[in-house]
Amino acid sequence: MPIWECKDVRVVDYWKIFRARWLTIFAITAVSGLLGFGLAAIQPKQYTSDASGMLTAGSSSDLGSALTGDSFAKSRVTSYLDVANSRSVAERVKENLGLEESVDALRANTTVSNPPETSNIKVSVTASTPEQARDIAEAWIVAIGEQSLEIEGAGTIVQFQSLDSAQIPTSPSSPDIRLYVLGGILVGAVMGIAYAIVWHQFDRRIRAVEHVESTTGVAVIGTIPRRKTGGVGNDRIVTSKGGNDRESDDISEYAVAESMRRIRTNLQFMDVDNPPRVITVTSSIPGEGKSFVIANLANTIAQAGEQVVVIDGDLRRPVVAETFGIVGSVGLTDVLAGTAELRDVLQPWGDTGNLAVLAAGSVPPNPSELLSSKTMGKLLDEISQHAIVLIDTPPLLPVTDAALLTAKTSGAIIVASANKTTFDELGQSLANLRKVKGRSLGVIINRVPMRGAQADGYGYRYRNYYRRSADETTSAKGTARSFPDTGSQRAAAEGSPASTAVGSEKSSPQPSHGGRRSRAADAGGGDS
Repeated sequence: MPIWECKDVRVVDYWKIFRARWLTIFAITAVSGLLGFGLAAIQPKQYTSDASGMLTAGSSSDLGSALTGDSFAKSRVTSYLDVANSRSVAERVKENLGLEESVDALRANTTVSNPPETSNIKVSVTASTPEQARDIAEAWIVAIGEQSLEIEGAGTIVQFQSLDSAQIPTSPSSPDIRLYVLGGILVGAVMGIAYAIVWHQFDRRIRAVEHVESTTGVAVIGTIPRRKTGGVGNDRIVTSKGGNDRESDDISEYAVAESMRRIRTNLQFMDVDNPPRVITVTSSIPGEGKSFVIANLANTIAQAGEQVVVIDGDLRRPVVAETFGIVGSVGLTDVLAGTAELRDVLQPWGDTGNLAVLAAGSVPPNPSELLSSKTMGKLLDEISQHAIVLIDTPPLLPVTDAALLTAKTSGAIIVASANKTTFDELGQSLANLRKVKGRSLGVIINRVPMRGAQADGYGYRYRNYYRRSADETTSAKGTARSFPDTGSQRAAAEGSPASTAVGSEKSSPQPSHGGRRSRAADAGGGDS
């Protein structure tokens, strides 16, 4: 969301922009400073040498006469400035030194001045070499004296004589490398800051929870941090259960597990009187991590003792079977076609006894028609009587499958990828749902950064808390008591019909992580 659309723009908003783009600002500033240095290096070097002379009016041992002569000399020095700047003096210098430069060029490179309250004349000469600058400055003082004698005559009481001889300059007076570098740094800093602000205002990618909710009007029911590892087949499913469980030393694993628990809680309290039982999980475009989200959310709900069935409704590029490491050749399409019974193709997964997976089966030529059929509706009604149903569907923008299926369910959860999905894509996805009168249950933002300025917009500023909690739990493993899995025991003891619907046989152990590589796997939980 552009910053100008925010109702309350504060200084802290700009500070977040600068924090998020500090590396770019620094790079632009550094490059600009180097360009300033390079520009100074290619400039021709110039050297400046100074010489001075004094104008006197006679000499006397009498104090009054001396003061009168000094005052007279000071009054005449201003007229001598015109003499010192004249073309006649410049021509004398050129002739005396045998220079090839023009008279106008000599005058342009020579500055004549009169220090205040003195009868002195100071000459500053700039030349391409130190020796030439010194020689011209000395010759200029001599030429002023010669020209003054020619004007005043031999009997004048006013005399001009050399005071300070010119010296060979030890360093160039221009270009000023420090000035060029500082100027480059200043210009680069301004350009970098301007770039950061302009980029932020025209960047339509999702970067904060509050912007999603204020722009779309749809609640964000959860944010999931980016995982450091995983993303291949069964490795998409996190091993940590959150809470005090600490099976992995990866902070991101622990944070993902906690995020899934928060999403589970939000779904439970979304509608207390009529909680959603059949939920489609989709996204705007491919690659936003919906298959990763649905697999871990289902596992988290099952850990709480709820019966869950995951259905692979992506009949175009199914990945659920590979994610869970199950047989994918038979599944939903076989049930819809009447060639298989649900109980024969529903595959239990995990060690909770509460989770079963229905693979996609054979890829059909008419996926939209199958998903919107009455048979599909009856199947969902049958399963939802005994378990929560999570359906993995294709993205909303490329095809209509997800929208059509959402119209038959309790609603859809839209998975968006932080710093990738744009507000335009998310808005169009919600519009597609409204066209078929489908309900949006909320948005889940996936692959959220856990550190840096960008993490503030998603609520992940407490990385140190995760680390401390994890370390404390790890250190306490040796003395912690072992508690039974109350969720699994309760489900088994009740012997509810849900257990029969999910799977009549004992759940198989969780498959190993040595499955095939996913076509669309990535570090944040891939998606087709």
